[in-house]
Amino acid sequence: MSKTIITAAITGSIHTPSMSPYLPVTPKEIADQAIGAARAGAAIVHLHARNPETGEPASSPELYREIVTRITDACDVVINITTGGGNNMSVEQRLAAAVELKPEICSLNMGSMNFPMHTLLRKYTEFRHGWEREYIEESRDFVFKSTFKDIEDTVRLLSPLGTRFEFECYDVGHLYTLSFFEREGLIEAPYAVQFVMGILGGIGASLEELVHLKTTADRLFDSRYRFSVLAGGKAQMRIAAGAAILGGNVRVGMEDSLFISAGQLCESNAQQVEKAVRILSELSCDIATPANARQMLELKGRVG
Repeated sequence: MSKTIITAAITGSIHTPSMSPYLPVTPKEIADQAIGAARAGAAIVHLHARNPETGEPASSPELYREIVTRITDACDVVINITTGGGNNMSVEQRLAAAVELKPEICSLNMGSMNFPMHTLLRKYTEFRHGWEREYIEESRDFVFKSTFKDIEDTVRLLSPLGTRFEFECYDVGHLYTLSFFEREGLIEAPYAVQFVMGILGGIGASLEELVHLKTTADRLFDSRYRFSVLAGGKAQMRIAAGAAILGGNVRVGMEDSLFISAGQLCESNAQQVEKAVRILSELSCDIATPANARQMLELKGRVG
């Protein structure tokens, strides 16, 4: 059995600062938590940037550069930069940091989809920043845009830079979209496929649905892909264990869940990585290093 890659998704763009005092916001906070996650056992860190004053999702390449520089000065972890960004960002804004920084790998959502977060207002009612409530409420009428043209343009723009992709599949149909682009000759194996589970608007977070995703991907891609799995919210660690049992990689982090256990806020991304390492170790999984991850995913290696 190959080694298991742990990815830590540090801050994301779903949760807002009022939901947890531990959510990293400034470049230093995001970088420090990424470094901590790497030291705890994460081979890859998945990065979003935020406005350091308000915590609002941000697309500035300068913010990303500061985050990435701080991380790479401290450790050898693989950098994965989002191309999803935050709600209402244009495709150009979402790609700006990746184009400038040329990371080893980027996320790429494999379809447009409803991406509502408004149900969070049932749990969170008080906010420190004026943008937070509106941002959450507006998601009720928000469609994340990732058309076939957007996907094609992203691949054609970033592939020549040596950047590979982590293909984010929120439902089974997204796997067929990936298969279409393979047949078109636009992408090259091996494919890093992320099963994204438990997000309202996408597939649920059950073991049955995880097996369905894997069975479909096996049929479409055979041995030409490796998969990782994330689950939003309370299903995070249960689905991570299921992914590992099925031979997959796992993603944890505060982008996906603000909690380390029922009712207990996670105080750092490292805390979630440490829990994942314990679970995987009990399942006799060997934890991948950044060097292992680069080899397994055929990444270009660090730049600069």
